[in-house]
Formats: sequence, C-alpha cells, structure tokens
Amino acid sequence: MRSTLFAILTLLLCLPLAAQFTAAEREVLQELDQQSDAYFRVARQIWDFAEVGYQETESSALLQQTLRDAGFTVEAGVADIPTAFTATFTTGAGPTIGLLGEFDALPGITQTDSPAREERNDVHAGHACGHHLFGTGSAAAAIAVKHWMETNKVGGTLRFYGCPAEEGGAGKVYLVRAGLFDDVDAVIHWHPSDGNSADAASSLANKSAKFRFYGVSAHASSAPENGRSALDGVEAMNVMVNMLREHMTMESRTHYVITKGGNAPNVIPDFAEVFYYVRHPDMAVAADNFERVVKCAEGAALGTGTTMDYEVIHGAYNLLPNVTLSRIMYDKLSQVGGVEYTSEERAFAEDIATTFTDAGSADIASAATVDTFRVVRKGQGGSTDVGDVSWVVPTVGLRTATWVPGTSAHSWQAIAAGGTSIGQKGMIVAAKALSLTAMDLFQNPAALAAARAELLEARGAGFEYQALLGDREPPLDYRN
Repeated sequence: MRSTLFAILTLLLCLPLAAQFTAAEREVLQELDQQSDAYFRVARQIWDFAEVGYQETESSALLQQTLRDAGFTVEAGVADIPTAFTATFTTGAGPTIGLLGEFDALPGITQTDSPAREERNDVHAGHACGHHLFGTGSAAAAIAVKHWMETNKVGGTLRFYGCPAEEGGAGKVYLVRAGLFDDVDAVIHWHPSDGNSADAASSLANKSAKFRFYGVSAHASSAPENGRSALDGVEAMNVMVNMLREHMTMESRTHYVITKGGNAPNVIPDFAEVFYYVRHPDMAVAADNFERVVKCAEGAALGTGTTMDYEVIHGAYNLLPNVTLSRIMYDKLSQVGGVEYTSEERAFAEDIATTFTDAGSADIASAATVDTFRVVRKGQGGSTDVGDVSWVVPTVGLRTATWVPGTSAHSWQAIAAGGTSIGQKGMIVAAKALSLTAMDLFQNPAALAAARAELLEARGAGFEYQALLGDREPPLDYRN
C-alpha cells in the first residue's frame, strides 16, 4: 500500500514538470539529450587543443565545421580576425537573435581530468574558464533552435558568433566595432561556473596595456654607472601604482604581471615589460584610472633615466543588465533545472573539494539547484567583452554548474571538471536554457520591444559607442 501511494505521489509531482514544456520544446530538449555525447566530443577536442587567444585555429575550425554541417552559412575571418566567424541561418522575415560562443584557453595552467593536481606536458594552456564548453554549448543550442525553426516554419534569422580571445584580447569588441551586431534584436550567451544562475548582473569595465621600458645595457658589477635599467623602470612604476591604490575608489581593481625582466643578473636589462589590467564598475572611471597608471609609468621612466611606451591591449565595457530578457532566461533555466550528479560524479566532486583552499566551502548539492534571481547593477568580480555587446544590443546571459561548487574560475580544478561528464552535463543544461530562451524571443515581439526600450533608457540620451581600446587593430600576437 505504501509503495503504491509513493508511486502515485511521484507521478503527481512529475506531471507539472512534464506539462511545463510544449511539445516543440520537448523535442528540442530531447534532441540535445540525444546529441549530448557528440557535442561533448567536440568540447573535449577543444579542451585538448587548449589554444590561447587569437591562436584558436583548430578550435575555431572545428566549431565552424560543426555548424556548417548543420546547415549554417559560415563567414570566417570577420572583423579582420582569422579565428572569428559568424554562422547564420535565416528563414525570411522575423527577428534576428544572436548566440555568442567562445573557445580560447588560458596560458600557463594545465591539468588532466583528474581530481588530483596532475599537470599536462603536451599543452601549455588550459580551459580554466571553460570556454571549450561555452562555444560548443552555444553551437548545440544554435543547431537545436535551427531545427525547431525549420520544423515549425518560424521566421527570422539565427546567428552564431564565434568569439575568440575573450581572455584579455577583447575579441568581441572588434566584432561590435565592425558593426556585426547592428541588425540584431537580442543576444544570448552563457558561461561555465560552479553554480546555476541567470541574474541581471553587471561586470567590471577593464582597460589593459603592456608598458615597455627601454634602458642601456652594461655590466652590472664592473660598470653599473654606464647602465640604465629598464627593469628599474618597471619596478618603479609598480611601486607608484601600488601607492596609487590608496587614492582610487574602493571598487577599483588594478593588477599586473612582469612579462619581461631581463635575462641575467649581471647584465643590466635594456628592455623590460609589465602587463596591467585596470578595472572599475564604471567604464569612465576605469578609463580615468588607466590614465593615472600611465602617469606612473611616465614618472618611472623619468626617474630611472629610461624611456617608455605602451600598447593598449584591450578595453571592455561593463555589462549592461537587461532585466526584461533576464527574467525570461531565468524562467527557462528554472524549468530546465541544475546538474544532477551520479554516484561517480559525486565521488569526483568530493575528492576535488578536498583540494580547495577552504575545503568546507563546497556545497556539492547546490549543483542541482538554481540560484534565486537577482538584479545587480553595480559590477563586481571579473570583466568580459560581452559588456560592449550589451551596450549596442539587448543582451542576456546565464551560468551553469560545469565545475564542482566551490571551484574558482581560472583554476586547475576548473580545467579538471570541465573535461569530465560534470562539465558535459552543465554544458547541456546551458544549451537547453539558451534554446528555450531563443525560441521564446523568436515568438515574443513584445519582449524584444521592451528589451530595446530598456536598453535605450539605460544608455541615456546621446549615447554613442566608442571602444575603450580606440581604433587599434586586433592584437593578434598578444599571447606571444
């Protein structure tokens, strides 16, 4: 009797879940489930390629071929970037919806798919931000939505954007600057994470540059008076910038890495370089802080008897939240739900959680839940070149648990989980939510109009897009 009652209660609980999707939506979700392994093989190949920004030749080519095979028209090398591309499908009159896909890895960090630290010697970079899943998951959604449009004779244009060099190369900024989003009604994107959310949230604006100092070489012991150390210039700049931090607003973020400091202690270096990021929730303040950092560099050169120049590498706007679109996407993600672990996946999660700095912070069960919806208009955390997109077209994004809860982005733990079925499941959750959101927007002109009105109000009168990085060409060699 008890087992029969339990079965009836289970059935009743499942009925609303089944009923929340239309027949067409269920077909799309089933297609993504059926193709999950195939898409993960694509993602794993990109995970293995581990190509850094603007050098993602094989990764870009694989995604292009995947979309071409599905019937998209592919245009490669857009915006003067060899690895950037668009893949378009159109059925005639209707809205234009864009999907973003990234595929660049981070240099200097490698890892196998083991829950223990195990570096790889066959590559020099790793997908510590999960972009192998990002590009593939977005492509999976694009293909599923295309099939839905064909089957149901839905009018409109679906365009996938192959976006290289998000990690410090600002690939999307060049796509925006080239006008590739000018005809788009809404843009959808996602990002790997350690949880599931679809907040209407901002980010930090960011401007970066490589500061290069030039001195005079000499023997550091027998003739130091004849030398002028370029490294002294870099170090003096860093000291001044660290003093400057006291006089920046508390939301400001400034960090650097010395990329070249000399070759031998007994040779006064005649060249040194430091790479700076300058961030703030407001892009105007970020730009002003950057100019103050430039003054530090100029003073350092003057004080050390060296010369200095700098190259702006990238600049990205803060994300402009769109609540209209975010509420739609949140509803779709909530319908799909989070990531359910098998016993093997839970064991992996428990093992890798022991390696976290705060091992007790991992709420592994939270991978299966969707966070409460929030509106966060003041940016925090990191930066993204999606920010520029969001200022020219209504844009919405989500995050899914492709990593074990408690995992930090840009960590070896993120690479490890992203190469396993945990990453695969999170990617498919994202693809499903992206697909349902796109399907809604193709049939919801009122939402698109409201999203556009919200964008125009948020930008304010007289807004004119100008890239923070100016008119420079894409820095195709910035990872060399």
